[in-house]
Amino acid sequence: MKPNNLQALSAALIRMVRPLVRILLRNGVSYGTFSDLTKWLFVDVAMREFGIRGRKQSISRISVITGLSRKEVKRLLELPEPQNRGDEETYNRAARVIAGWRRDQDFQNRQGRPSDLIVRGRGASFAELVKRFRGDLPVRAVLDELLRVRAVELTKDDRVRLLTRLYLPRDNEIMKYHILGTDVGYLIATIDHNMQTEYDTPFFQRKVSYNNLPDEAVSKFRKLSSESAQALLEKLDSWLAKNDRDITPTVEGTGRNIAGTGVYYFEEPYKE
Repeated sequence: MKPNNLQALSAALIRMVRPLVRILLRNGVSYGTFSDLTKWLFVDVAMREFGIRGRKQSISRISVITGLSRKEVKRLLELPEPQNRGDEETYNRAARVIAGWRRDQDFQNRQGRPSDLIVRGRGASFAELVKRFRGDLPVRAVLDELLRVRAVELTKDDRVRLLTRLYLPRDNEIMKYHILGTDVGYLIATIDHNMQTEYDTPFFQRKVSYNNLPDEAVSKFRKLSSESAQALLEKLDSWLAKNDRDITPTVEGTGRNIAGTGVYYFEEPYKE
């Protein structure tokens, strides 16, 4: 790598990792733990993505690419992947239940708003909603989780009422870490895709910002940004649901892909 490129990449890395270090320190994660995890990740990415076509990836090549010793590479390759897929599935399924409730006319009233649903029974019920949008989870488990995060409430006549437009794991730290990893991972992957010149079709990646805004304007923009982004995401969610074979089994086509659009908001005091 050219010296100027290395300097620019190092500066970008510092800016990118600084918020992550803040999160790690706040949660008592030491540099040693972070270093061990990073070494494992270097080896894993080199193993999966930097092989030579037609040839099996070797410990020696991984050692050369990563700068780690062959002994260390071998040790790291034998470690299990540090994942927590159970919480990831819970998040995805709970989010889909709420999205389906807001989108599917079978679970809406005459005004087009989410109906208050009986827990179980014939017709539109919470149990039927869960079955239609990720039905392999116990109905009670989904209801308890949505009650816990105050996304729903039980009415006096024991119906389930939706209180929010989206699933937010308020006090579930593990779920928040999952969101951190997923959302930041997708954003960096998009930027990486756009930086590689062999791709003819860049992914959409834009932002708008100004650096001399008064506090009053920031407050108004925060509200405008949230409302506008939510409307856009709901529109895109509706289109994706109609074309997802889990939600709409009649959809035909080849392959299996993940696609989506993420939106984020940022603000901070201006620093000279």
